[in-house]
Amino acid sequence: MTRQNTRFHASPTVRILIGLVAGALGGLLLVWLDPAMASASADVAQPLGRLWLNALQMTVVPLVFALVVVGVSAANDAAASGRTARRAMIVFALLLSAGAIFVAIVAPLLLSLLPRDPALIEKLRATMPALAANNAAAPGLGDWIATIIPSNALAAAAQSAMLPLVVFALFFGFALTRIDAARRARMIEFFQAIADTMIQIVRWVLWAAPLGVFALVLGVCARTGSGVISALGWYIALQCSMYLTVTILLYPAVVLFGGERLRTFAAGILPAQVVAASTQSSLASLPAMIESARTRLGHPAGVVALVLPMAVSLFRITSPMQYLGAATFVAWIYGIDVSVAHLAVATALAVVLSLGAVGLPGQVSFMAATMPVTSAMGLPIEPLGLLLAVDTIPDVFATVGNVSADLVASSLVARGTRHEGASD
Repeated sequence: MTRQNTRFHASPTVRILIGLVAGALGGLLLVWLDPAMASASADVAQPLGRLWLNALQMTVVPLVFALVVVGVSAANDAAASGRTARRAMIVFALLLSAGAIFVAIVAPLLLSLLPRDPALIEKLRATMPALAANNAAAPGLGDWIATIIPSNALAAAAQSAMLPLVVFALFFGFALTRIDAARRARMIEFFQAIADTMIQIVRWVLWAAPLGVFALVLGVCARTGSGVISALGWYIALQCSMYLTVTILLYPAVVLFGGERLRTFAAGILPAQVVAASTQSSLASLPAMIESARTRLGHPAGVVALVLPMAVSLFRITSPMQYLGAATFVAWIYGIDVSVAHLAVATALAVVLSLGAVGLPGQVSFMAATMPVTSAMGLPIEPLGLLLAVDTIPDVFATVGNVSADLVASSLVARGTRHEGASD
């Protein structure tokens, strides 16, 4: 009996993919059999899908605020533990920013080269009527700058204005590091409890993800036909190519700035990359990373023991790329031109949110961070449910990129430590 129960137990990822396939097949079948019935079915399915998205969205404001506050405290504690830790935090920030800027520039350029079906865009606009409200009357540059710091943090939270809310959370988190240690510890524990509670709610909502994704996909396919399926294929290709490109770019970076030999470094990190691809977990790859850094690359034991656990806890180079890639894809599929200012804000926001979302399960972090980034760009969040269902496919490339970046960070910190020792 136990063996049978295990056999038929499906992981959350498999269940979501089943909902995606079932919704797509159901919507396309309805279109083929009876377009009028397909339209009526979409009218029923779309509110159910929107209800599921609302359940996810209701946790975003408290979860993001709590994660940023806790993340600032964790980064401050790590940086205060010594010069090597401070150097590692600088390296993490630089690599995260470089990866995010790369995607913010390249992703829109790549998407602009893809064929865009005007009929599909119009059908999607009709399917998601909230789009018009999100993009009405963009504020001028002066008005937009004035809103970065909120005059009323509670109002910003009530309006889901993510950028002002994150700015206030950053001020709040840094201010906490300057108060009495005992009081700070109680406040951090309070916000950690809020984050844990919100994550539990998200897990409950994600339990219903197959139904929510089924309703969303059925409604979209019933109205737009097979065009949305090909669009999702372009999304998968975009994310995989981004992760792979950044991983490749890490090699010349570590040669130039880390002083590594290309062939030695490539051979040294290969075992850790194999473990990352097979487990799709940076934490599970940590022992292999430590072995590669110490015995194959010759990094100092003190650097390896500090930097790599910090990297697994605080640093995931593909996270901002994931959030920005999803947001720019939403802009592409709707035919929306995102301003440079909005793209710059989304890039900075993605880097900040990635620090707080590192320890979250993949599906939780996707919705908790991608929703704010997408909203900051003035885009509709409705397609994110569809993207969540297929985002697990590029996860192999993402994990390999994260593990590779962790070892690059170890090389950069190790080189600085060696130079420091030589000068002493």
